[in-house]
Parts: sequence; structure tokens; C-alpha cells
Amino acid sequence: MDIVGFLKSQFIFHLLICYIFIVSGLIINFIQLFTLILWPINKQLFRRINCRLAYCISSQMVMLLEWWSGTDCTLYTDPENYHKYGKENAIVILNHNFEIDFLCGWNFCERFGVLGSSKVLAKKELSYMPIIGWMWYFLEIVFCKRKWEEDRKTVMQKLLNLRDYPENFWFLIHCEGTRFTEQKHQASMQVAEAKGLPKLKYHLLPRTKGFAVTVQCLRNVVSAVYDSTLNFRNNENPTLLGVLNGKKYHADLYVRRIPLEEIPEDEQECSNWLHRLYQEKHSTYCFKIRQGCVPGGVLPNRNLPSSAYSTTPTTMDAFELAFLGLIAAISLIQAAHQHDQQWIITNVG
Repeated sequence: MDIVGFLKSQFIFHLLICYIFIVSGLIINFIQLFTLILWPINKQLFRRINCRLAYCISSQMVMLLEWWSGTDCTLYTDPENYHKYGKENAIVILNHNFEIDFLCGWNFCERFGVLGSSKVLAKKELSYMPIIGWMWYFLEIVFCKRKWEEDRKTVMQKLLNLRDYPENFWFLIHCEGTRFTEQKHQASMQVAEAKGLPKLKYHLLPRTKGFAVTVQCLRNVVSAVYDSTLNFRNNENPTLLGVLNGKKYHADLYVRRIPLEEIPEDEQECSNWLHRLYQEKHSTYCFKIRQGCVPGGVLPNRNLPSSAYSTTPTTMDAFELAFLGLIAAISLIQAAHQHDQQWIITNVG
């Protein structure tokens, strides 16, 4: 291990990172609290300010992935659609197979200038978590309790409030609802068999209600859905603690732009469309692997023993998320290494 790698693995530096992230994050949360006075006066100014303040927090996490860890994030997409990224509102569908896929999603947002205004559908419990959870509150993030009978009205209202948002935003959503594990995959396949749906080997069945309502509420505001699939080379099993220890990973993100006009308006038809998308997503991904189109020619980490899989997000995940983070002056550091990230624009059709 070189001297830089050795230093990155030392606990004293992790404590320093934690200290700077917590202090700077709480200061930003405090400033956000004072921006509430702007809401009744100028709501759009409130939103623009909070986009910039949120960027000061979330960019630290992206810098941790890019600069501290040195992880390579390679984008594969259609060159004809590349120029539209960051210049339109979009719903981004992300697979949920890895512990750090949310960081790679934020990396995607950062590269196209929408990190500060990016939205997610998050668990209600996260809204109480200092720094990131409180930041999301001021960003008008959509929180839910995962009880659809109670959530539907609240989620719809929150989504409708975004129709006049002054900044371009991406709404990131994990349609599978939870991270892939062997146990959850088995349960998902049982549901697929009971409903007569094709079984997906590398994905869980999508939960369609949240996606259908999102499309319904944001239609004519959002221009497209970005169907995104994340993979890591060489059977890497990335973790948050690995990133914190400076371990370098190699991520490949495959993105396909689908105009929103192609998605049915009817909720049931929209749900059926999402199921077909995951079947197509799955088949296309397997085909690309067989054809050698996936760099490294490897599958997601399906050859690992069950003990190697990440579990359902727990309070420990929230603790690790709060523990990770870096440097208040992060934006300046990010600007200095923008050229380090590899972005490949290629026809993935």
C-alpha cells in the first residue's frame, strides 16, 4: 500500500472527515432554517437558495467517492441524447444492487449540474436524520411511510408541489423499493410466479404504484425517464466503509432516455409498462454481457455467498451515511479534479 492509501485508511483521518462534515452540515442546516422566512415572501428564491445550500452538503459525499476514493464512474449512453442531460427535468430509474449506488446516482447528477436540486422518494424516518435528512426537508423531498394507503395522498401532494420548481431537477427513484439480496430475490420471484410475471434473475420486481403516481403528477413537467443500470467491474462489492478507506472502485452506468410521451397515462397501463421495462432492462443487460459489451465482461455480484450481500438499510446504514462525508470547501476541490472522471458516450442501443 502506498503512503497516500495508508493515510486514507487511518482512523484519525476518518474522525477528521466526520468532524468537518458534521460541523459544516449543521451550520448549513442552521442557515436553511432561517431561509423559511422567505417562503411566504418569495417561494422561488427560497428554493434557489436551498438548492445551493444542499449542494454544499451533497457535493461532499460525491467528492468522497470521486476524489478520496478515486472511483471511476463511466457513463454509457446514446450520443443523440447526451446534450439533453441536465437541461430538462427527468425521472431517473436506478437499480438497487449495491451499497453505494445512491452515491453513483448523485455523481450522475453532479456531472450534469442538477445535484443541488435532485429529488428522491425517501423513507419518512430519514427526514429526522440531522444534516442529510434535514437538508432534504428544505429541498421538498418526497417522504413516505411505505404504507401506500396512507402515503398516496401525501406523495401526490408533494409531487404536485414540484410542478412549478424553478430549477431543472431529476427525481431519482429505486423502483425495486429495497436493495437486492438473495432472500429478497427469492421472495420477489415467488410474487412473480403468483402473478404470472416473468422472473428476473438480476433484479427484484418493481413496485409500480410510486412510479405510476410520480409520472402522473409530473407529466408535462418532466420530459423523459432515464432508465439507468449500474454495474461494478471485476466482481467488486463496493461499500460505504470501503469508500471511506479510500478504496477505488470501477462503476459503469448505462443510461437510456425514454420520452415521457411513450409512457401510458393510465395508472394500470403505466404499471404494466414498468414491468415490461424491467423485463427489457434485464434481457438487454444479459445480452450485452453475452456480447461482451459490459466492460470487464462481468455480472453483478451474484457469485458471492449469501453472507456477502448487503442487508436491508438499517439504523447502522444511517449512521454510516452520517459518518461519511468530507470537507466544507469541497466544491473547490471538485472543480480541480473534474477532468479526472471518465465519461464515455457511446451508442448503447
